[in-house]
Amino acid sequence: MTSYQSQFTDYKDLIQEGDLALIWISRGNIKAVTIDAKETFNTRYGSFSHTDMIGKPYGSQIAIRTRGTGRFAFIHVLQPTPELWTLSLPHRTQIVYTPDSSYIMQRMNCGPHTRVIEAGTGSGSFSHAFARTVEKLFTYEFHPVRYEQAMQEFKDHGLLNENVTITHRDVCEDGFTIKESDETSAIFESKNEIDLDATAVFLDLPAPWDAIHHLDKVIAQDQQVGVCCFSPCIEQVDKTIESLENNGWTNIEMVEIQGRQYESRRQMVRSMEDAMERCRDIKRRKKEGIEQKRLRIEAESNGEINASSVPTPREPFTEKSKFNPFGKGTRVKEGDPDFKWKQVTKIESEIKSHTSYLTFATKLSSRTRNDTIVQQCLNGTSDTSK
Repeated sequence: MTSYQSQFTDYKDLIQEGDLALIWISRGNIKAVTIDAKETFNTRYGSFSHTDMIGKPYGSQIAIRTRGTGRFAFIHVLQPTPELWTLSLPHRTQIVYTPDSSYIMQRMNCGPHTRVIEAGTGSGSFSHAFARTVEKLFTYEFHPVRYEQAMQEFKDHGLLNENVTITHRDVCEDGFTIKESDETSAIFESKNEIDLDATAVFLDLPAPWDAIHHLDKVIAQDQQVGVCCFSPCIEQVDKTIESLENNGWTNIEMVEIQGRQYESRRQMVRSMEDAMERCRDIKRRKKEGIEQKRLRIEAESNGEINASSVPTPREPFTEKSKFNPFGKGTRVKEGDPDFKWKQVTKIESEIKSHTSYLTFATKLSSRTRNDTIVQQCLNGTSDTSK
């Protein structure tokens, strides 16, 4: 077993050659690169040498002066995290985004002692989040090309050396048991079969109801196990719930996550005096406009102005309005100290589009108890490390 540690599960301060780094170009443009002193990262704004990145702390801004214009262009070099990887990874399938994945892991109480089954692997977005959090992840992918791509990706990221096992399998047909004859990254020692003892299950499948009955063979028998099925259509949810009920799963609940962003900003405080001054300004400008129109009509009737030959002047007759806090007027920069401001939040007008329905359930296979351990817990003498 190699001692290589994954950057997705262990943190480091400085950028080193051979590191996988994420380069932040803009909010919607993040690229993954392997740091190599001989390479250069090219963008539409300019070229950034990897040697300028090596030795700098992660999060550093790397700036260059562009040719021709002489202006500065910059990027940020970030350490990979599951959240950033979700934004930058190559999409092989629809992926699970952070709002869903974070809620799912919290709902299933994922932690350092959790053993998770994931089917299918897809683009590996959720796999990276699981790998950082849980004790062991067993992930399954039925598509051979996507399996090879995910296998290589996990290997490059050091996850296979940590706590991830990926298997090429159609779990709906063949179940979840991993044997030595399977196409898998699992390492077999004394047994020719892997003991999964999963305490959490995540199914991102077109037909999860065909896989649910296989779970009894691979989930933990002595503690409560949680399952989450990720389905985009409500018809899939209906069939999934029926299968869960028929196979003894309880506490079934369907959840939909919809994200909305809030923007913090400052808003000018508007007073009654501002409103009254605005009304007086409108009345004054209206009165001046009527007077100017009356004078023009009189001039035309006296033959002083030929209306057909003289164009209407472009400039207004009245002075341009000063700053108006209730509409158009002189532009004032947000936060101008000459005005009074208050902090407010602005929300998006529309909620983000639906991704999938999350169907949760739990199962406790063995309902017997060890009275000796129960009594020790009541007496406060139990060994909490077990």
